[in-house]
Amino acid sequence: MPERPYVLISVATSIDGYIDDASGTRLILSGPADLDRVDEVRAGCDAILVGAGTIRRDNPALLVRSARRRAARADRGQPASPVKVTLTRTADLDPAARFFTAGPPAGGARAGGVRAGGGLITDDVTRLVYVPEPAGQRARDRLGTAATVIAAGERGDLRALLADLRARGVRRLLVEGGNSVFTQFLAAGLADELHLAIAPLLVGDPAAPRFAAAERISDLPADRIELAESRQVGDVVLARYLLSGRGGAHGQAAS
Repeated sequence: MPERPYVLISVATSIDGYIDDASGTRLILSGPADLDRVDEVRAGCDAILVGAGTIRRDNPALLVRSARRRAARADRGQPASPVKVTLTRTADLDPAARFFTAGPPAGGARAGGVRAGGGLITDDVTRLVYVPEPAGQRARDRLGTAATVIAAGERGDLRALLADLRARGVRRLLVEGGNSVFTQFLAAGLADELHLAIAPLLVGDPAAPRFAAAERISDLPADRIELAESRQVGDVVLARYLLSGRGGAHGQAAS
């Protein structure tokens, strides 16, 4: 069994590389066709991960929207939507956020999240919160039964997080934000595939967040990344890149 899930980063940017503006109101970059594409990718994954900052700023539900795709997942013995995952250093999360409340109730946030034999549970939405050891008890006190809180080392180790997810039956992980999380996965060499949707917009604001922090990934090899696919999706251009040698059948993205 692989030591970690296959990690797919999905991000929409402006032409000049921004994932939002600095207005305080979320900038919608994807159009309807691209949002539907992302929904299909979600439906093909076992878990979706976002950072705590994305939960606080965007309040995402992280559910599969299409009834047809939810039904297809149920036919495969999967929950209607993937496991929800976040990581936080401070445990400063609101249990009323849609990350914790959208979708069927977590039923007391059962630890483990898998059936015997390694299949994902099917009767609720599992929510997992990874925190460094010092913040673990604070997170449990704050979130109660809204999520399963898991200690991930003293400083929050991505490799420990991924190994724990794999042990819980997660084979394919979709990372949806934000830029700090994208940067951590890229800098650690733990991303296998990138879906980059480029919207026909220019932000042009140095205060706005970019896709990744250049100073954090500047030590990575300057090798050219393999472009596996490019196509138009509505008014957005999708570029699909392979970031590691773990492609092949296991690495094929939902289209």
